This record gives sequence, C-alpha cells and structure tokens, in this order.
Amino acid sequence: MFKFLYKLLYFKLCLFPFMLLSTEGKRKPNIIFLLSDDQSTYSLGCYGNKDVKSPQLDRLADDGMVFDRHYDTTAICMASRASVMTGMYEYKHGTNFGHGDMLRKTWENTYPVILRRNGYRTAFAGKFGFDLREEPNGKRLPLPEKDFDMWGGGPGQTNYSTIKNESMKHYAKDYPHSTRSYGAFGRDFILESVKSDKPFCLSISFKAPHKPATPDPIDNHVYEEKTFNRPANYGRKYGEHFSKQSKQDRQYERFHSWNYSDKYDEVMATYHQQIYAIDVAVGMIRKALKESGTDKNTVIIYTSDNGFFCGSHGYGSKVLPYEESSRVPLVIYDPRHANSGKKFRTSALTGNVDFAPTILTLAGLPVPQNMNGKDLMSVYDDPKSSLPHSLPLINVWGKAPTHALGVVTEKMKYLFWGYAAKGFKPSNELYNLKKDPLELKNQFSSSEYTKARKKMQKLYDQHLTHWKENAVAYNNYQKFGILFDRKLKWDEKIRRVKSFSSK
Repeated sequence: MFKFLYKLLYFKLCLFPFMLLSTEGKRKPNIIFLLSDDQSTYSLGCYGNKDVKSPQLDRLADDGMVFDRHYDTTAICMASRASVMTGMYEYKHGTNFGHGDMLRKTWENTYPVILRRNGYRTAFAGKFGFDLREEPNGKRLPLPEKDFDMWGGGPGQTNYSTIKNESMKHYAKDYPHSTRSYGAFGRDFILESVKSDKPFCLSISFKAPHKPATPDPIDNHVYEEKTFNRPANYGRKYGEHFSKQSKQDRQYERFHSWNYSDKYDEVMATYHQQIYAIDVAVGMIRKALKESGTDKNTVIIYTSDNGFFCGSHGYGSKVLPYEESSRVPLVIYDPRHANSGKKFRTSALTGNVDFAPTILTLAGLPVPQNMNGKDLMSVYDDPKSSLPHSLPLINVWGKAPTHALGVVTEKMKYLFWGYAAKGFKPSNELYNLKKDPLELKNQFSSSEYTKARKKMQKLYDQHLTHWKENAVAYNNYQKFGILFDRKLKWDEKIRRVKSFSSK
C-alpha cells in the first residue's frame, strides 16, 4: 500500500508543473492599454529616430511587434478616443469637438464596460477625452468613474500638475508631474489586482506630449543642448502640392506660431522630453507586472490618439489626414505568443477602430456587430498577413474648407477636399505610400495611376455609402454624406443640405 501511495504521489508531483501550465493557458489574459496624446511615429527609436531616447518603449517593441501602418481614422483626440473605446468610426459614435458628446447607450458597449460586465477588474487613469449624455441635447453626465474598479481619470485636457487632477492628487507628493503619476497609478492597480482572482484591464491615457509643452523638470538633462535632424519632408516647400483647403486652419499657421520654423531644436527637445517621461512610466508599469508575477499573462498595447506634424510639409499640430497627423505608433506585446521576442514588424493596415475588437477577442468575448474594427492578433499570428479592410480618414472638425474624407490601403491613399465656395475648387490627392511614404508627389493626374485612381475612388465611394447608411441622426453628421459626395456640384450639395436640414 505504501509503495502504491509513493508512486501515486511521485506521479502527481511530476505532473503538477504541466497541470499548472494547462491551467495558466486557460486563464484570461490581463490587458494593458496605453495611449499617448499627439505622438508622431518619428518620436521613437523603434521607428528609426536615432535622436531620441525611448529605451522602455524600444524594449517593448523588441519584446512584441511593431505596426508600421497604423492609422487613427480621425486625427483629433476626442473623436479618436471615442473610436478606440467603441471600435466604431466617428460618424457612428457621433462624438467630436464641435459636434457633440457620446450617448450613454453607446458608452455601454465600449470595451471597458463590456470587460467589467464579464468579470474583469478595470481601471482608467488620465485624460478621458469625451463626455456623456443620455440624449444628444440632454444634460451632460459626470465622467463614468463608477464604471471602473479604480479611477484616476479627469475631465477636459487634465493638467500636467498632478495636484490639479482631483482623482490623482494623492500622488502629487512623490510624482508632482502627472506623467509619472500615471505610472504609479498603473503600478498600484496591478499590485491590488493580484489580490483578486479576476483578470484585469488597465487603460491609461497620458496627457503627454500634448501642448502646452510642460516637460517634467526631472528630465531636463535628457535633451539639454540637443540638436535634432529634421524630417526629410520638413518645411513649406514640401507642402506646396497639398490642397489649398488644407492650408485654411491653424495647422498651417502653427508652423510659425509654434516655432518649428525658427526654434526647431528647442521645440523638439521639449516635445521628446515629455515622451521620455511616458517611457519612464511604461517602465514602472512593466516592473510592477514582473514583481507581481503577472508579466507572463499580460498583453500590452501602446499607441497614440493622433500623430503630429512637427514641421513636416510646413505644418504644425494634427487633424489633417496626411501621414504625420493620422499615422501613429503601435506596439503590441503578448508574452504568451510564440512570435514575441523575435523583433517582428508588420506593414499590415490597421486602425484605432481595431482596438476594441482586439481587446474583447483577447478576453474571449464576442465582438458586437456594430464595431467596425478587426482583431489585430491575427496579424500578430502572421506579420505578413493583411486585415481585410481599407480605412476612412475623416476630418469634420475646424473650418469648413479643411473638412475632408479620404481612404487609405496598404499601398495607396486618396483624399477628397470637397469645399468649393469663396473661390475654392474641389481638390483630389493620390499618393503611392509604398514608393512615396513622405507624400511628396500627388499622383492624381498622372496617367500612370489611372487604374489606381479609379480603384481608390471606388473604395472612397463605398466608405461614403457606409457613412450615409450608418451616420448617427444627431450631432450634425448626416449632412457630410452629401458634402463628401465627389460626384455632386457644390451648389447642388448646398441645396440638398438645406433641404435635408429643413426636414
């Protein structure tokens, strides 16, 4: 009998590690979603900039996968953040500056709410980015603090001074600048979460490097007296071929007013210093994952809500559907995956609408049919694969001439600027992004690109049809289904918009 029990115990001890592995494999992964604000791809070492210091993010890139063709379908924070949460294009969630807030019923189908409803412990910190209402013209609701297990979020743009952010001020003594405070928040949430038997999802939205430029003084030494190489498409002469419409709002004048033209090194030093602080915060979070023993089962996603021109083409700021504004960094790390640690990159076309479906799929949950995005982990499985979609590039913010709709594929981009009042004419732009990633030559009128032009315009028309069929009936989105119609004359558009508005 003793001999039998000894053999049984020996067998169980030998099997125990494999049982653990089997159990571990069935556990839902933890998920960390990190979002910067106004970050260009040109700001990271892993995207080829040798002038910058981003060791933690570069290490994350080495551990995971770098996405070289990732776009924000709307290149402005409010709309982009709403697309991240909902997995929907702007005209479907109906949220942007100058248009209106998100409806509560739309919020109920965002990835943080769905995850918590299905057993995840959730947290949010930083710039929330939009407000909620029950109805389009109803009273603005409080931020959804109660929809998270731990809350460090704030209204509006939040503040770089930690003490001025109500939900974060208890971190002010140790972390007076907000960027590192969010790293501390993430650390604390991770360490608290291991006490529960629930998987967790941490979402952090850094204010940095959004204007006004306010670097953490502790990092002043990082870029002191640094000289930065200018992008190959820097300056006004590289934007002369852009549409007249694109030059009618603040993005154009900010090349001068934000000193890219005369104080480039100084401006870029403060910009990258703010990103360096994000890098430190990411390091704090990854250290907490390792110390808590959750690092092997935690997927990390790092990206930005929109890009930044930083003087490229002679523009400042963001919003417009050009590469520097709409294409942003994306790094995903899944420690459970066989492709991790191989320094893989992918040129697959991906967008901000893909995050919500990806996060829900990682959690083993069904993706709501209203979401427009795809599961990014299919690309993680095969970096050479493609997602079966093109992406719209939307701008309906700011002055009317700059309103534009475009479509981008893995190789091409087509933009339509429809405004044709006050001396303007409709403008078309076509770029071969594979051969011309800096968008230096508009190929719309080139006979060599006749076939490509027709294909891209067909895709454009398909996206516009989707807009007409799916745009929310509030917040002034339906009229753009008319204004972006490239086949209608301007006078006819105005007539139809007026007729539509009077109904």
